[in-house]
Amino acid sequence: MTTATRAISTLIVDDEKLAREELNFLLRDYPDIEILATAENGIEAVRLIEDLEPDLVFLDVNMPGLDGMGVIRTLREKDIPLPHFVLATAYDQYAVEAFRLDALDYVLKPIEKERLEETLDRARRVVAEKGPPADATEAALPRPSSPTPMRTKLLVRAQNRNLIVDAQDMIYATIEDGVISVVTTSIEGMLNYRTLEELQSNLDPDHFWRAHRSYIVNIDRIKEVIPWFNSSFQIKMTDKKETEIPVSRVQTKRLRNLFRL
Repeated sequence: MTTATRAISTLIVDDEKLAREELNFLLRDYPDIEILATAENGIEAVRLIEDLEPDLVFLDVNMPGLDGMGVIRTLREKDIPLPHFVLATAYDQYAVEAFRLDALDYVLKPIEKERLEETLDRARRVVAEKGPPADATEAALPRPSSPTPMRTKLLVRAQNRNLIVDAQDMIYATIEDGVISVVTTSIEGMLNYRTLEELQSNLDPDHFWRAHRSYIVNIDRIKEVIPWFNSSFQIKMTDKKETEIPVSRVQTKRLRNLFRL
């Protein structure tokens, strides 16, 4: 019996196509393991982890360019919440480094089914203990009876000026390296909020939505919903660049409810 009460979303990363296909085939025998996508290099892995927010990543250690250890370090440098990693390699000299990086497990290739089952049992336990993602939990909580007064104006720093715009004119805001930038119907600039959580708490929740941990979007400024990986979506905004923003896995349900998908 499994301990987890929900599917374990999983990403497979390996530069060898045969290795990816073999692991994908083995994991199909476990109905509680949901394969979101596969990646063939470290750069692609970082992007998919940031966009898809998997629970579990089978990560090849030896890859050209950005290797498995480099993927984990890059995610930490970008302050991206880490999934649970199972490091896979044909060599055993990386074991100490793997556990120094808090890997869930370390397996030698080719991965035997009995060893894979041990790894999945461990993954089920830690995912169950961790519980649902934070934004899913927050979405389920009732709104406070005395909410913080909503901002109707935003101060945007652009071209060495402090400009005041209507909050409803904000198309989306995003954070990178601790700096929050905003795109409105008329200007682009920076906000002086420290976190997206702080900004979100000052915006009307009926109009502004945390679609992804790195983005807050104005629901009224969504132009198109684009199907993406494994029943996930991106949203195209109404700004001049028609920016496409990923919808995190845990926010897909709200997207479906918003537009009756």
